[in-house]
Amino acid sequence: MIHVGVIGAMKVEISYLVSVMKNIKTQKIANLVFYIGNIKNTNVVIVQSGVGKVNAAMVATLLITIFKVTHLINTGVAGGLEKGLHLFDIIISKDVVHHDMDAVAFGYKHCEVPGLNTIAFPADKKLRTLAKEAFLEGQFNKKFVEGRVATGDVFVNSAKLKKEIRERCNASCCEMEGAAVAQVAYLHKIPFVIIRAISDMAENTQEVYREEKAAECSSFLVKHMIANIIG
Repeated sequence: MIHVGVIGAMKVEISYLVSVMKNIKTQKIANLVFYIGNIKNTNVVIVQSGVGKVNAAMVATLLITIFKVTHLINTGVAGGLEKGLHLFDIIISKDVVHHDMDAVAFGYKHCEVPGLNTIAFPADKKLRTLAKEAFLEGQFNKKFVEGRVATGDVFVNSAKLKKEIRERCNASCCEMEGAAVAQVAYLHKIPFVIIRAISDMAENTQEVYREEKAAECSSFLVKHMIANIIG
């Protein structure tokens, strides 16, 4: 039976999805509230993880081991790296990397986690297809890109750092949780996808940071994905 775990770092990234759930129950673990219920005919567990890779990895592990989810979706916002992106454009992860993982001095490549023999964690093809179908169904006045998501424990807001991450990782966007979710899913052989809406262009603190609307865009896709995941 399909059982989908959905992770958002901030309240704004999960509030819409929780509002459309049915038969909701809650369970509290480690100061985290897990919302258990249904979206359409699909069993769902939704949780606000908190910001950063440790929080995301802990929540992903709990969803797999305690709640026995069969699929993981990480929804939220990101800073745009790829040229041509604009606010509220959607990134559907092709794969995910840790942009702040650097064990080069030991013979590894940039972004490569020692011992895993991979630089990037590939997202599930079926979930990517569902995300694209959801985007078309939603008739967004924006575009979507299937690209690489780059994750690190830093809020990127300088042109210099943005350029470094884009060139080092060949990534479409940067954020702070996706690779942690992806690595846990990869190790447990659980299909996953990271969905991000662009909230800023990762360059400076003077620009508009449109977190709430961007989070709504990402959440809309996730709701439609979950509604169509069975079948």
